[in-house]
Amino acid sequence: MDDNQRGFNASRKEKLTQAKTILRELGFGSRQSNDIAGYTLLALANVRPNLEWSEATAPLCGIKGIIDFIKEYYGVAYAPNTRETIRDEAVKYFVAAGLVLANPDQPDRATNSGKFVYQLSNETLELIKSFNTDQWESKLHDYLVKLAHIRQELDRARRVADISITISPTKTIHVSPGGQNPLIKAIIEQFCPRFVKDGIIIYVGDARNEYRDENYMKQLGIVLNPASKMPDVIVYDQQRKWLLLIEAVTSAGPIDGKRRQDLKEVFKNNSAGLVFVTAFKDRKTMRRFLDQISWETEVWIAEHPDHIIHFDGERFLGPYPDTQPSHS
Repeated sequence: MDDNQRGFNASRKEKLTQAKTILRELGFGSRQSNDIAGYTLLALANVRPNLEWSEATAPLCGIKGIIDFIKEYYGVAYAPNTRETIRDEAVKYFVAAGLVLANPDQPDRATNSGKFVYQLSNETLELIKSFNTDQWESKLHDYLVKLAHIRQELDRARRVADISITISPTKTIHVSPGGQNPLIKAIIEQFCPRFVKDGIIIYVGDARNEYRDENYMKQLGIVLNPASKMPDVIVYDQQRKWLLLIEAVTSAGPIDGKRRQDLKEVFKNNSAGLVFVTAFKDRKTMRRFLDQISWETEVWIAEHPDHIIHFDGERFLGPYPDTQPSHS
C-alpha cells in the first residue's frame, strides 16, 4: 500500500469518526451513531473522504443510493438485504428527529415506491457545513433550541397529510398518505361493513404506523413472523369464525397461487378458516392482474363496492377445506 492509499484510508476513517461525532452531539444514542448511521449521514450530505464538511450538499437519495455511495467512496459494501437495516437503524430516526425529510419532492409518494427518497433539511445542512469551524458550537446550540419547533412542524404536516381510517366506532388510526393506503381505507370502511358485518380489524399494514389487535391475535393463535410478508389487512369474522386475508393491489401483489400457498403456511396454526381477498381500486387495475389471480379466492373492486367476484363456483366467500383449522 503506497502513501497515497494510506492517506486516503485515513481520510475515510476520519470522516466516519466525524460523522459519528456529529450524530452524538445531536443527541443520538450509540445505536443511531454507529458506523451504519455515520456512513448514512455522509451519503446524505454527499461528503466524500477528500471533501470538507463545508462542501456538504443535500441531494435526493434513496436507500440504494446510500448503499452505492458508501461502497464507492468509503469502500464498504453493504449487501442489498441491508436496506432494511439502514432504514431501521439510521434513516427512520433521522426523519423522526427532523434531520432528514422523506420525499420532499413528492410527499405523497407510496412508501413501497422504488423512487422513495430522503434529503437533509435546510437547517441540518447549514449546521453540518459549520462542523470543524469556529461557528459549530453556536450553530449547534441554536439548532438544538429550534429542534423542538422543527419536530412540531413536521408532526403537524404529517398529521394533515395522513389518512384516517375508522377501525371501529371507538377506534381510528392514521396511516401515511399515498400508495395503497386509500384502498386500504376503502377495504375497511366499505368492504367490511358490506361483507364482514361482524368483522374485527386485527391487522393493518403500514410502513410507518402498523396496527395490530394483539388481544385477538393471541386468541386466534396468530404469531406474526417478521420474515413473512403479511397481507395488507386481516379481518376476523367472529360469527362465522373466518379470517380474511386481504391484499390491496395498486401496482403489484395480487393473491396468486404462490401467495395463497404462502399465506396458508403463515397462518396454518390459527383457529379460524382462511378466506383470501384481493382488492383493487377499479376494473382497469384488475384487468392487469387477471391472469395472476388464484382460483379459490375472492376479488373486490372499490369502484363497485356492493359486488364481489368469486374465482371458482364451488362456494362464495368462505374457507375451502384445505384452509380450515382442522386441515393437516
